[in-house]
Amino acid sequence: MAPPSSSFSFSFSRVPVFFLILISLFSVPCLSADPYAFFNLKFSYQTVSPLGVPQKVIAVNDSFPGPLINVTTNYNVVVNVLNDLDESLLLTWPGIQMRHDSWQDGVPGTNCPIPSKWNWTYQFQAKDQIGSYFYYPFLNMQRASGGFGPVIITNRDIIPIPFAQPDGDVILMIGDWYTRNHTDLRVALDAGKDLGMPDGVLINGKGPFKYNSTLVPDGIAYETVKVDPGKTYRFRVHNVGTSTSLNFRIQNHNLLLVETEGYYTLQQNYTSLDIHVGQSYSFLVTMDQNASSDYYIVASARFVNESLWQRVTGVALLHYSNSKGPASGPLPDPPQDFFDKSMSLNQAKSIRQNGTASGARPNPQGSFHYGSINVTDSYLLEIVPLETIDGKTKATLNGISFVNPSTPIRLADQHNVKGVYKLDFPSQPLDRPGRMDTSLINATYKGFIEVVFQNNDTTMQSVHVDGYSFFVVGMDYGNWTADNRNSYNRWDAIFRHTTQVFPGGWTAVYLSLDNPGVWNIRAENLDRRYLGQETYMRIVNPEENGNTEMAAPDNVLYCGALSNLQKEQHHSSSTAIVPGRLGLLITFVVTIAAVIVNFR
Repeated sequence: MAPPSSSFSFSFSRVPVFFLILISLFSVPCLSADPYAFFNLKFSYQTVSPLGVPQKVIAVNDSFPGPLINVTTNYNVVVNVLNDLDESLLLTWPGIQMRHDSWQDGVPGTNCPIPSKWNWTYQFQAKDQIGSYFYYPFLNMQRASGGFGPVIITNRDIIPIPFAQPDGDVILMIGDWYTRNHTDLRVALDAGKDLGMPDGVLINGKGPFKYNSTLVPDGIAYETVKVDPGKTYRFRVHNVGTSTSLNFRIQNHNLLLVETEGYYTLQQNYTSLDIHVGQSYSFLVTMDQNASSDYYIVASARFVNESLWQRVTGVALLHYSNSKGPASGPLPDPPQDFFDKSMSLNQAKSIRQNGTASGARPNPQGSFHYGSINVTDSYLLEIVPLETIDGKTKATLNGISFVNPSTPIRLADQHNVKGVYKLDFPSQPLDRPGRMDTSLINATYKGFIEVVFQNNDTTMQSVHVDGYSFFVVGMDYGNWTADNRNSYNRWDAIFRHTTQVFPGGWTAVYLSLDNPGVWNIRAENLDRRYLGQETYMRIVNPEENGNTEMAAPDNVLYCGALSNLQKEQHHSSSTAIVPGRLGLLITFVVTIAAVIVNFR
């Protein structure tokens, strides 16, 4: 699939030699023989009414949700971000691993924020990756107001996908939604208040179809997915919400699961699937029903009192081109697991890797025999209910509520700034009162580690690791013990970057620490992360010679103790200026593109 019209990409193999010589004079860290794709993203406010109430959302290029970033495996991706908000911004890319380059990760432990009315250019390679992802603004609950958009990394032509080419792509960004914006939600959290029940669920930035005149008011715009009978479509579904797990289903249609966060799965049919905050799935859906009417697409709240949360339901329409009329009647039933709490757990455990499929490389995904590797370190990270620390309501991991440093960690390392962080994060929960601290995991480069997330809270939790995907080898209710290792899946566990941890349960993952840098481990539930439920792994090659980790980019931003090194940007808020040598490179690239077009 080619990148959308809002971007420009080309292969250097089609460029005359003398242009290549010019470009080589302005090399950037990710320069290679692989193609480049360029994107401009402007983040600004826009007033919309997705649930019938006017509110200020974060739009990207005047679109809510933001535009698609569509590239191919190994493309060099250059994204120029203009921050037209009234507060600082960081754009993060969960699941895109930024190999050896945590400078591009877009989290405060590794990047200084982009000030209001400034721009900053991300540059990274989609190295050895495929699949469905999304980007979003990381800081200060901003994702609760929007700013998110989809990312697709397609296979190279020489690597076949493990199913017939679909007739089309459908992207659905689902998530719980508040009519209060992110700044109001922050005020509530700072005051020690719970965010309360969301006001609804959006599908692609739109409210529910009026399936119920009591629950859905008049005048709500809803999403319609247009399809042709007999064809098969790839539905890429992302939960971009604040904190609510959602059950996704399409009335009378099977969901054939084929991909989870960049990894091909065993192909299994589901009538519905629980999608937790931060998770992404791809389904093949065949239009094999008659067209007597449209069909409901539903995303409804899970692990809550569903009788009270009825209005927290997203509803879109699946419209066959020969449909005879709109959908009517009740929505398809949600999972009936009131008396069987293991239903969702067993469903999660049924998602397994397709070991014979090739991913981004031609070798089968199952050729990495993770179950036979010796574990070098083990970490048990405990999640507990919110607690009061120094008079403030906080969330913790192993009793530590993380405090983001004013000087990013790796920047402090390079400039020898002392006292920014501690390498004393405990590998086990400690029997002591909670504290606020900037405490990191001192992880071992090329280690193979076990991380167990123990959820002793009463709410569903989603956890994520930047810079890596991990094998989800175990999941169950109760308190984890060493005996649970006997139940681990050591053969075909799914490889992903975000997993759920059931309330009163645990999830165990394996990580191979081959990506040096500073990488965030966090709650994807925005309220919990805002209140401190995160930490970082610091992974440094002890024999570092400049080849295993990228140097700081030319356009690195400075803040905190290094603020004096930052130069002012001089341009208007409506003009995106790409700094330094990269700007010159892009100028040459655009010129070359014009020459190629004119010579065709």
